[in-house]
Amino acid sequence: MSFDNKKILTIIVAITLLLSPLVAFTTGPLRIAVGVLFVIFFPGYTLLSALFPKRDDLGGIERIALSFGLSVAVTPLIGLILNYTPWGITLYPVLISITIFIIATSVIGWYRQHRLAVAERLAVTFKSGLPGWATMTRFDRGLTISLIATVVIALGCLGYAVAVPKQGERFTEFYIMGSEGKADDYPRQVLIGDPIDIIIGVVNHEHQPTSYRVKITLGGIEKSEIDMGILTHEEKREERVNFVPQEIGRNQKVEFHLYKDNEGTLYFEDTIHLYVDVVTFRVLDAEVKALKYQQMVGQAKFVNVTIGIVNNEHRSTNYQVKIMTNNILDKKINTELLDCRDRWRKKLAL
Repeated sequence: MSFDNKKILTIIVAITLLLSPLVAFTTGPLRIAVGVLFVIFFPGYTLLSALFPKRDDLGGIERIALSFGLSVAVTPLIGLILNYTPWGITLYPVLISITIFIIATSVIGWYRQHRLAVAERLAVTFKSGLPGWATMTRFDRGLTISLIATVVIALGCLGYAVAVPKQGERFTEFYIMGSEGKADDYPRQVLIGDPIDIIIGVVNHEHQPTSYRVKITLGGIEKSEIDMGILTHEEKREERVNFVPQEIGRNQKVEFHLYKDNEGTLYFEDTIHLYVDVVTFRVLDAEVKALKYQQMVGQAKFVNVTIGIVNNEHRSTNYQVKIMTNNILDKKINTELLDCRDRWRKKLAL
């Protein structure tokens, strides 16, 4: 039984379009069995059909052997190209790219063979029984044996990879974010007694369930301990935590220590830190217009101050100004609601 290669290319395109959804929406051995066609045969065969459309360009055994070899070479190249695109090497971009490649090379091969005379077109003949071994040349026998050995080895490696999947690198992803859930809005300056609000995130890539704890220290003093619970492989958990600074100082180091508990033993994993200034008085974008301090021997006079606030928050905001002396609250001033770019000023005699 003989089939014109144009019909075979049409069948390959139809199979590709029918099986692509199975590869996309199935898992496990079924996806592997269906996906083998896309990886180790179809791309190479359609490429050879486009490059060598004539019957006499390649022998049957050479064409089959090169189809396997080119498929194994083309698929990684497609992945390499995808690696430099915004989509990356993920299931859907790889599946779509290989499908497009198979269809494009099939169309080119079909068109080039259509322009040839019927006698020159590639045709595939299926015969019952094994081909005559005695009539083969030594070269054809060697290629046949090599092809059979290659297919057997490839199927053996594939079966081993499915039965004993390689375990990836074990690690834990640990990160912190500001109160708005961004990595660039960490607190830089806080009022003493006001809580510092932080989001802690942990992602388990350990390939096994793991228990996590996070200890928070400020200036070397433990402030809080958070139990992140038991996370399964690839599970992520984020917790919002806060703690209150009790001492004034600049560049106070806040450290987040991650511990993981495997098989009942607590192991140190990682540390993240940031620095904050703990102050007694803070005004956003404050403008001090005038400051006069006079002190006489044995007598201190008032300090005349004009405090100004400019709202650069890009939203309407209420402000409160606290004036403290030696950690004792002297005065509290509430501003009116300020729109973006509005200014507020207050003259004080302290």
